[in-house]
Amino acid sequence: MTDLSPNAPKNLPFRDQPASGEEEGAPVVLLHGFGGDRQTWLNIQTALAPKKRSLAFDLPGHGEALDWPRIGHAGVSAKAVGQSLEALDLQRVHLVGHSMGGAVAALIALRNPDLVASMTLLAPGGFGPEINHRLLRRYAAATDPELMEVLLEQFFGWEFKLPKFLARTAAESRARPGAVATLETIADEIIDGTVQKTLPRDELAALQMPIKVLWGTQDRVLPTRQAHKLPGTVATHIFERVGHMVHLEIPKETTRLILQNASTS
Repeated sequence: MTDLSPNAPKNLPFRDQPASGEEEGAPVVLLHGFGGDRQTWLNIQTALAPKKRSLAFDLPGHGEALDWPRIGHAGVSAKAVGQSLEALDLQRVHLVGHSMGGAVAALIALRNPDLVASMTLLAPGGFGPEINHRLLRRYAAATDPELMEVLLEQFFGWEFKLPKFLARTAAESRARPGAVATLETIADEIIDGTVQKTLPRDELAALQMPIKVLWGTQDRVLPTRQAHKLPGTVATHIFERVGHMVHLEIPKETTRLILQNASTS
């Protein structure tokens, strides 16, 4: 397994987890949410490894891509990911996106459907106007570990025990020069006043690749009802007692559905 960062901004920084068994088809590409980084996918990459190679990217303005030349809304990240896949000569991939990363994945699929073998979206952004804009703005500006812990707890289900290191690590990442200002800029672009910009759901449903949407009933960032009444061609999986961080709260179920989606493409 390797951690790679670009010498020049041809591709975003990423973590490549090879398949430990016989590799089956296209790799899985993992896209994190707002304020996260590629490290949030470590458990999923480990679980996928027996069957699939996976690559987890840092999106512009996050992780080691903090100083990426252009930061902003999901469209900016979608372009950067698309360029990165091209630079790495990945011509077909299974996309997995969480929150803002879900919106990024959807935009990539809409722009280049032949690239995407399947798409699995975890509590994705852009599926409705409602968004907890106050929480996201406070999270973007937070630097104190204690405040960070209070804010992070709201991203998870009520019964989930937040690992102590998570708040400390998040606070440490904000100590880097420009980190807070960068996240605040991105928040301003993905939030339109008090709502978020939305994706064309019918156009997404018309895409030919298999699409799954996973959501938790205790999501306090993006309401679960945005998963209701999706077009019938989109497979929707709703989990009780799960918050916004689906892949961290129920990693086994998430991995199972990613692999299931990939096997039907």
